[in-house]
Amino acid sequence: MRLYIVDAFTDRAFAGNPAGVVLLDEPADPAWMQSVAAELKHAETAFVEVAAEGPKPLRWFTPTVEVDLCGHATLATGHVLGGSQVFTTRSGELRTTAEDGWVSMDFPADPPHATADEVVPALPGVTVREVLRGKWDILVRTDDAAEVRALEPDLDVIAGWDARCVVVTAPGDKPEIDFVSRVFGPAVGVPEDPVTGSAHCTLSPYWSAELGRDKLVGEQASARGGVVRTALQGDRVLLAGQAVTTVRGELVV
Repeated sequence: MRLYIVDAFTDRAFAGNPAGVVLLDEPADPAWMQSVAAELKHAETAFVEVAAEGPKPLRWFTPTVEVDLCGHATLATGHVLGGSQVFTTRSGELRTTAEDGWVSMDFPADPPHATADEVVPALPGVTVREVLRGKWDILVRTDDAAEVRALEPDLDVIAGWDARCVVVTAPGDKPEIDFVSRVFGPAVGVPEDPVTGSAHCTLSPYWSAELGRDKLVGEQASARGGVVRTALQGDRVLLAGQAVTTVRGELVV
């Protein structure tokens, strides 16, 4: 089986979010896929059945669990396969298009709603303005990007929350950036995700409503960092990013 490691949402190696991509000729046992993902230790590893007729089945695994939606590993898969692709997934049919060095993805929008979740004890130094929930994640809004960049959260507390991840976000602090974010998912085996495409399914509708524009650029301000272009289109979000393949190999077990 062909195996790739791809740095997603970046135009240079060893930045953005690394993902494993395994190309399958037939369906694979979920326990085996989970073991491969645990071996690779990336935030997510994508498994795609390239021999399938019609839309290609696509699944994503963290080192500990299977997840319903993953943006950066989908972008990595679209980058490896090239052209226009259609995938069947736990989150419905997804499409990618690779063109001019960018990969665009058509994902479902996930507008957040207000919630009474108490988050302050886990986020020291963050002046919380709003707390909202999407389908999977808790979204925390502050007005200071510097607070987002400097945040050292209590991951043990976050791991006990009933959410896939917590997304902390603020308006951008650079002319070319509309909003910044960081994403923490210890409950799914990812203490901090370097760049999270699926979180932008919630960030895009939130910031589009706040800023009054459908097309935005987000920076995920992790140590590796990455940039995500977003375009809200009704109940869908077009996400776009660049990617760099760092490893091509063969999985032999």
